[in-house]
Amino acid sequence: METKDLVKEGKAEVLYPPYVFYNPVQEFNRDLTIAVISQFAKEKMRNSEQTLKNKQRNAECKQEDKNDTAPEESEKAENLEAGKCYDNGIRILEGLAASGLRSVRFGLEIPGVKEIVANDFDRSAVEIIKKNIELNKMEHLIKANNGDAAMVMYENREKPKRFDVIDLDPYGSPHLFLDAAVQAVSDGGLLCITATDAAVLCGNSPETCHSKYGSVSLRTKYCHEMSLRIILRSVEAHANRYSRYIEPLLSVSVDFYFRVFVRVYSGQGKVKRSLSKLSTVYHCVGCGSHHLQRMGFMVPTKGEGNYKYTPGTGPVVRETCDDCGFRYNVGGPVWAEPMHSPEFVQAVIDSVEKERGRFNTAKRIVGMLSVVKEELHDIPFYYTTEGLCTVLHCEMISFPVLRSAFLNAGYRVSLSHCAKDSIKTDAPSSFLWDVFRAWTKEKPVRERHLQDNTPCKNILSKPCGSQVSFEIHPNSNPESRQKGLTRWQTNPEKNWGPKARAKRQNQENDGSKQGKRARRRKNKEAEELDEEEKTDPA
Repeated sequence: METKDLVKEGKAEVLYPPYVFYNPVQEFNRDLTIAVISQFAKEKMRNSEQTLKNKQRNAECKQEDKNDTAPEESEKAENLEAGKCYDNGIRILEGLAASGLRSVRFGLEIPGVKEIVANDFDRSAVEIIKKNIELNKMEHLIKANNGDAAMVMYENREKPKRFDVIDLDPYGSPHLFLDAAVQAVSDGGLLCITATDAAVLCGNSPETCHSKYGSVSLRTKYCHEMSLRIILRSVEAHANRYSRYIEPLLSVSVDFYFRVFVRVYSGQGKVKRSLSKLSTVYHCVGCGSHHLQRMGFMVPTKGEGNYKYTPGTGPVVRETCDDCGFRYNVGGPVWAEPMHSPEFVQAVIDSVEKERGRFNTAKRIVGMLSVVKEELHDIPFYYTTEGLCTVLHCEMISFPVLRSAFLNAGYRVSLSHCAKDSIKTDAPSSFLWDVFRAWTKEKPVRERHLQDNTPCKNILSKPCGSQVSFEIHPNSNPESRQKGLTRWQTNPEKNWGPKARAKRQNQENDGSKQGKRARRRKNKEAEELDEEEKTDPA
């Protein structure tokens, strides 16, 4: 008889058989997604269909209509209840639902929903989804569907059928679903996309990354942010083919996966601007300095809001690095515009803080999003203090002291949520290394590290061309640090990374490649067990 575990998460209780995938560590992913979609639904209800039409009218009519309708819509948006069906609410598709836990939580915890489609390709999983819908009394809101996620989205490309929210949380890369997703989401709709193929996106297989995402990944200290920017560029490229473009609301690197939340809009005029949002990346293999080269530019012409579009110019660097003399690796293209909407991020923080008991991971959500909000949104990529000090083999410099050096010189500086010891700055790499030249005068590098033709020797042999002050700056301690927020989580549990791919029921008995591999594994395990029994002294 088949055993099923009862899992409780949020307001949901779901049954989990052994062959259906569940990872408790991803509760943060689900909590964050519910918080984001809830805020999106609230804003969408405020901006009703009539208000969207008014945006196309002249400013006077627009203002009059806003004054007439805004209070009523705002009141409706604030009074929405979770678990109820709203005729003018949002339609959500979960393309890869597995047990349906995420969809059930959507239904129970997100206000302003019209319909949720919980889809999975595995018939056994769909049967479990149906049972979990009944268990949570969500039949009026959630519909289970058995189908290929891409085909379900392709079948809903027509405007009346499009979904307001599409959630894709695949095992591995989402690249197979992006073309369908950008077509099946409504104008202004929300895509929630997960990628767990970190090895590919972080530069271990640049050729595979190019085949899946259309970009070359690099092995760098800032690879997690580069991964997010590669995903965003890929989604944008798919959208552009259908005269659509994206607006990122939130992009995060969490634990072992990447998660992006983007709105998709239609508009041929704005699609033309996409070229100017992309950059090629030059990464120095010696010192880790990085430089971006825009792939295109928008040049204003006569008339307000008119532009012509020109190709990028370059290269922006010499053949070898000005700082250390080593060569560059070239990666990209990547999304070079902001990865987050600060206003939206703040709205999510406010809503989570207002109802702290709503999520088990509320403390972490507020902490991480606070760091996201503090990031320099117009500065792609970051350095790490560990990486910089390793290049020079010097003593570690403390966080407040390093930040103060940049702030005292008039530059901006911030953390990145992607790395605990990160530093984002608008200072040029020449000043960055001047800071460390000044630091090594106070904390000298050992002579044995100053070997010829090394980044360390090449950098430190140059004179310091800037005035550097390590006096502690009043703004050296960011607000999130002052408040003691949970900004980076420790490992949540033993072996907390991505779990093994879930098996289909009776997979070992089918004729597929997966079934053959499963049988081979089972036979091998049986042989190993026999060997252990033979050699067991007992």
